[in-house]
This record gives sequence, C-alpha cells and structure tokens, in this order.
Amino acid sequence: MKVGLFIPCYIDQFYPQVGVATLQILEKLGCEVHFPLKQTCCGQPMANSGFEHLTQGCNNLFIENFEGLDYIVSPSGSCTLHIKEHLHGENAKAEGTAKQIRGRVYELVEFITDVLKVDNIEASFPHKVGIHQSCHGQRGLKISQMSELNAPHFSKPEQLLKGIKGLELITLDRRDECCGFGGTFCVTEEAISVKMGKDRVHDHTKNGVEYITGGDTSCLMHLEGILKRQNSPLKVIHIAEILNSSI
Repeated sequence: MKVGLFIPCYIDQFYPQVGVATLQILEKLGCEVHFPLKQTCCGQPMANSGFEHLTQGCNNLFIENFEGLDYIVSPSGSCTLHIKEHLHGENAKAEGTAKQIRGRVYELVEFITDVLKVDNIEASFPHKVGIHQSCHGQRGLKISQMSELNAPHFSKPEQLLKGIKGLELITLDRRDECCGFGGTFCVTEEAISVKMGKDRVHDHTKNGVEYITGGDTSCLMHLEGILKRQNSPLKVIHIAEILNSSI
C-alpha cells in the first residue's frame, strides 16, 4: 500500500527524529512510504484561534500533496483530527477529493492497530514508562477509552507498548488528564496551562516513571519544558521512537 507521511510543523522543526522513526516503522511493516516535500502546516493553529476561514490555502496544498494515496499517516493525533474534521476543498471537485482524504488519514498508532492489524512490534526499551494520552487522540480519534465513561477500558498505545521487550508500563493516578498544552491555549492562558502541566508531571514522577510517552509531540514538548525547568531527570519520548527502538 502507498502511504503518505504527514509530518506536522513542530516535528519538522524541533523533533525530526520522530518523523524518521515513523518512516522506519512504516517501512518495517511493509508500507511504501511517500513524503511530499511541499507539505506545510495543516492549518490547525489558525483554526484553533478562530480563523478557520483563512486556512483554505493550507487545505488546497494538503489536497495537492496527498491525493491519490491509499492512506495518509501522521505521528500526531492532534493534526490528524484536524484534517479528519476540517479539510475541505474550495469547489465541488476538490471537496470530493478532500472527503476521500478525510477518510484515509490516520494517526500512527491507530493505523498500526486498525489498518495493518498489528498488535505486537518487535522492539526493546527497558525502562519504566508512563503514557500521556493527549485529548485529541483520546476524545477525538477514540484511541483509548475515557475514564469518566462507564465502559470497558481500552488503549491502543498501551496495547502496543505492552509487547515491547523490557518495558514496564506504569499505572498513573489520573491516566487521561489533559496536560494543559491545548495549542494556542498555552499562550493565551499560560498560568493555567503551566499548572495543568505540572500536575501531569507530578503524577508521572510520584509513580516512578523514567519516560513519559505519547502520540502528540506538542503535548510532550509542553511537559518537557516543565521538566527542564524543574531540573527533573524524567524524560519524554514519542511512542514512535519506542516502537522503533529495535532498528
């Protein structure tokens, strides 16, 4: 299958190793990966700030870059959800292509578990790990169950991490609490955002975690900033890097 690799801005600029790990995992699992070199921002920051009407240029470029592929995969639940819910064409023909793309875009973990039907990846990561389940992945993409619902627990990231050799998955007190990043929220409501982030860090720290992992580098970047200011030895790592740790 032909898979388009969709890499968000902050991964491209600050965490390129996450993009490389995603590419290597997909190729390891038998995918023919294409990386459109002209891809830019998906438009989510503008939409989050109330300016979705200004994102059509981003939409047009996304359609141009990713039309005709079997699937589009991204190591970001947040950006994936934006495309799934907000990608539109500027005319009837383009809207038909946009609709096809909206049905073919997947976050990395959900693509591995739901499309490739892989439940175990051969890798080794001998550390104590806590999962930070970002809001868009959990509540938008349904990658894991929300704890406030009276429903059976499931977690696709947890499912994959449990198969990693040497990895000890740590149970948190509040496993699906928001970290406070929230895109532009962390800029407009800095004090609240930082307090929420400190609470998430504290939960991982008190439970003896060595690494915080997740599927959104934006959330991990927020937590990493707090950890560095606290001079904490706790580290953050994207789940793609753990799944790719055997290569």
